[in-house]
Amino acid sequence: MSTQKSADKPAKVTTQTVVDMKAKGEKIAMLTAYDFTMAQIIDQAGIEIILVGDSASNVMAGHETTVPMTLDHMIYHTSCVVRGVDRALVIADLPFMSYQVTTKEALISAGRVMKEAGAHAVKLEGGQYIVDTVKRIVDAGIPVMGHLGLTPQSIYKFGTYKVRATETEEADDLIRDAKLLEEAGCFSLVLEKIPAELAARVTEELSIPTIGIGAGPSCDGQVLVIHDMLGLNKEFNPRFLRRYADMNSVMTNAVQNYIKDVKSKDFPNKDEQYAG
Repeated sequence: MSTQKSADKPAKVTTQTVVDMKAKGEKIAMLTAYDFTMAQIIDQAGIEIILVGDSASNVMAGHETTVPMTLDHMIYHTSCVVRGVDRALVIADLPFMSYQVTTKEALISAGRVMKEAGAHAVKLEGGQYIVDTVKRIVDAGIPVMGHLGLTPQSIYKFGTYKVRATETEEADDLIRDAKLLEEAGCFSLVLEKIPAELAARVTEELSIPTIGIGAGPSCDGQVLVIHDMLGLNKEFNPRFLRRYADMNSVMTNAVQNYIKDVKSKDFPNKDEQYAG
């Protein structure tokens, strides 16, 4: 019986799996998750990659930016997600100032996320300035996903969430950075909020898969924040977001019905209580 169950269990997604998917022309689906229950649902639904994003700072903690997220926060959220996953590849963001100071500090941060939280890989934002950091982490046996374009940890530098790399110079820099990250050992690359034509060019010129968010259809995969695509957050309305449900309304109606039933003494009824 146990042998049959093991045989029926879907194969785990690895970094090599997603690289092979690009080679076969198979699109990659990635979503964020920050807790056990959400991770379990989307893993069982068949998602290939779960990103434990530092966007938990916004979504879970209510901060304006991702900057306040700490390494301990990321370890906590990642460990919750890992416990809910059987199949998906779990990637954790290294948060602001956990990898920018020295390559040694970056390696320690990445090691903690892998050892204490059980992540399968880490994600870093930035281009040429983090190449040595990527090399050191990869050399230690830790897979790294890169992130170019709009990099939320640098929002105070950018000053805006507008589309990046619309000018030739910045576009050329992004292409150069993408190639440097691939050479440094990144197994994949997130492209956030850049022109679709540029994302298509980067995707074509790299052998590693690109994952787009607001970067058009030519990327090898796509990622969305789970709370956004489920319609839990009604205030966030970027052009790239497609809502697949209206869970905000569903949950609001459920809570209102619960309140009504409690007030009217309809809940709990005789079938929802215990006899002495």
